Amino acid sequence: MVLKLKIIRKLFNLVKANHYIWKTKLNKDMNGSLYIVATPIGNLDDITLRAIETLKSVDYILCEDTRISSRLLNSLEIKTKLISFNARTEERKIPNIINDLKNGKNIALISDAGTPTISDPGIRLVNEALKNGIEVKGIPGANAAILALSISGIPTDSFVFEGFLPQKKGRQKKLKELAEEQRTIVIYESPFRVEKLLNELAEFMPGRFVAINRELTKKFEETIRGTVEELKEKITDIKTKGEFVIVIAPKGWNNQ
Repeated sequence: MVLKLKIIRKLFNLVKANHYIWKTKLNKDMNGSLYIVATPIGNLDDITLRAIETLKSVDYILCEDTRISSRLLNSLEIKTKLISFNARTEERKIPNIINDLKNGKNIALISDAGTPTISDPGIRLVNEALKNGIEVKGIPGANAAILALSISGIPTDSFVFEGFLPQKKGRQKKLKELAEEQRTIVIYESPFRVEKLLNELAEFMPGRFVAINRELTKKFEETIRGTVEELKEKITDIKTKGEFVIVIAPKGWNNQ
């Protein structure tokens, strides 16, 4: 009798364990996936085949600005629904998006240009998806920082990406810290502040070699290289239009 009870208990525990495994697998299988999809930074021909396939197949696409992203989708004849998702709406919309993912919907996240979550909204969504056991997949493609670095002629073996510097509070402190940086520095800058940035670099990093990139991959793409002081003289000849990517050489490096 005791032996029979032991056998029944073992069988019960085995069934219970298998039920848990089955239930866990079922819940995982029911979840959709979140796709982080890189899009062109200027030239629409830079879209990848995987990106096109993904954007066509998902249930809907999250984007910063539906007007901008609709132009991309129209050029590719993609009919997938666009939903606005930006810094102002991110926190409010995340719960509903996570709920959709849990209910089996596949969702793509794109930015206005380049790779999402890099100086763009989305990282909080990615974190919430991962916390909820949702698979996050990356579809690689264009990235302005990496492209600018690759054509700069400045060391690429070690670098730091700073995105956009603080506009006011903390800007001077950050520049002082970067002045001591031993790695190549990559910064994004607005066309309205690029001249101000050069003046600041001349103050905090005099003599430093810099590459300024504007309108990368677009028709009027432009890159100028030289010391901060040389570029201060040239900046008036550059059209201050479109976002700039600034690549700054490491401390002590010179282009000789």
